[in-house]
Amino acid sequence: MRWGDRFRYWFDNTMARGTPALVGLLGLASLVLVLIMSGLVLLFAPADVRAHGEWHGVFWMSLLRTLDPGTMGGDQGGLVFLGLMLAVTLGGIFIVSSFIGVLTTGLESKIAVLRKGRSRIVERDHTVVLGWSEQIFTVVSELVHANRSNRTSCVAILADLDKAAMDDAIRSRVPDLGRTRIVCRSGDPLHPPDLDLVSLSTARSVMVLPTDGPDSDIHVVKVLLSLGTIAATGEPGPHVVAAVADSTNLRAAQLAGGRRAQLVGADDLAVRLLVNAHRQSGLSAVCADLLAFAGNEFYLRSEPELAGRTFGEIRHAYELGVPVGLRGQDGTICLNPSSSVTVGAEDEVIVLAEDDTLIRLAERAPHLVEAAISPRPRHDPAPEQTLMLGWNKRAPQIIDLLDKFAFPGSHLQIACTGAADHVAPPTTNLTVELTTADPTDRNDLERLDPRACRHVIVLSSDGLGAQEADARTLITLLHLRDLAEGLEPPYSIVSEINDDNNRAIAEVTRADDFVVSDKLISLLLTQLTENRHLAEVFEDLFDPSGAEIYLKPAPGYLLPNAPANFSTVAEAAARHGETAIGYRIYTEFYRPPAYGVVLNPPKHAPLTLTEKDRVIVLAED
Repeated sequence: MRWGDRFRYWFDNTMARGTPALVGLLGLASLVLVLIMSGLVLLFAPADVRAHGEWHGVFWMSLLRTLDPGTMGGDQGGLVFLGLMLAVTLGGIFIVSSFIGVLTTGLESKIAVLRKGRSRIVERDHTVVLGWSEQIFTVVSELVHANRSNRTSCVAILADLDKAAMDDAIRSRVPDLGRTRIVCRSGDPLHPPDLDLVSLSTARSVMVLPTDGPDSDIHVVKVLLSLGTIAATGEPGPHVVAAVADSTNLRAAQLAGGRRAQLVGADDLAVRLLVNAHRQSGLSAVCADLLAFAGNEFYLRSEPELAGRTFGEIRHAYELGVPVGLRGQDGTICLNPSSSVTVGAEDEVIVLAEDDTLIRLAERAPHLVEAAISPRPRHDPAPEQTLMLGWNKRAPQIIDLLDKFAFPGSHLQIACTGAADHVAPPTTNLTVELTTADPTDRNDLERLDPRACRHVIVLSSDGLGAQEADARTLITLLHLRDLAEGLEPPYSIVSEINDDNNRAIAEVTRADDFVVSDKLISLLLTQLTENRHLAEVFEDLFDPSGAEIYLKPAPGYLLPNAPANFSTVAEAAARHGETAIGYRIYTEFYRPPAYGVVLNPPKHAPLTLTEKDRVIVLAED
């Protein structure tokens, strides 16, 4: 091989090494140029050498002219000397311009690499979100609210998307980030080396966000397996929260996530909320307030001064905050315990409050307006007729749960397209009738005669995009509301909505309740990232076999229009074995954002409830 080929090969390899190699090559070229020119001056202009301080002076002059071409402006000497100085200056112009170009290109390349989000973050006690979907904006917004009292906080997001696109989307949808820094990194959560980019070992918690596609459960399980490879190293790590849509995948996901993982069954939760909301409108608004950091939340409080007292005695123990249950030393949760239960020294009180800094014990006994407390009216259950419009993957679970709550002899009519293709599960208390109909067709709805029903449930369609499914739901709701005109009392309507942004549009239909399951799941996951012990609280709260949230008629607690206060409402509920946590004003039912729901109200402020208002309680039934 010729020496020219060898030199070209060496030069190509040097150029491929990047900016540091090029800078070194230019430095070597500068040194060679200075040495050559200094040598030529010593040989051909000895008189000028003596005038400039021997050889080291010439070397210094050549170096300055290489680095700064303007230095030669005042040179004096012979023709040979000036010519050599001109040559070294021209060489310096080439080297310096190349050096500037190399630095500029290198800096631009480095900025481009940083914008790709492939550098490892250096944070501690931060929250990590793995994945990207429409729920990310709800999650980020809630984490910003959760950290509003902290001096600084960080949320790291790892997703297989362009970092700049993620940053722009978050700035657009969540403009006010407060003191929370959002750090996005581009990487595949299924690839364990990419997980190192978000410093999992120093994180406080990790949320695995389900994707928007049909294989979201598979994605969640695979991410949990990737996290498991890191846990297998034996290093301490954060707790992990995730949601799976299909409850049959919960066991597999738990095995993949290990003991660190806390899992939520999204479909199970959506079914419970939908079925409960069809019996008592406003439930989703109450749940949204409980799960959102901007509203009231559950806190676990150690109160040594309350030890030895019964739960009935501590119901009025807080000036701000509502005690709703106890967490035992062994971690067991008991919501709405019996008034005779004694608070142990190691027990924690579960308190509903706006913020943990606002919780404080009362310094005086509550003022109870005994004259305003009403006797509990007797309500004898009776068979009811319910109309369910539409069919999706959750329909069999909904039918099964409706059957458990129904009074024997109740009837459920299901109207959907392709009814012959669907099979209802066996029921005990319900008779189920499947009818083929298009829920968006006015003639079909009139034929179904919803005016003869007590409740109407509208399901979102499977197999359609979120916006198209919501559009069909809105059309159905408009028809139903028009058919209910003049009906007293009108049938209740509860509907599924996929996109929370469409809820504001749907308000014109004046449906009694909307269940936006994706948003509620996002809120629940965010709560669990901040406090893992709340998992047992919400599990007990949403478990049909335990204490649940009910919105009961206010006349069962206070005489209509009688002046009182919320302490009196709480006392009336306690006498029935219930825990009152708020109320709902009838005239505000359709007004966002609270829809008339008031949780944890002031205990001593004047309060008057009408016969159409509701009291929100935790109760067994």
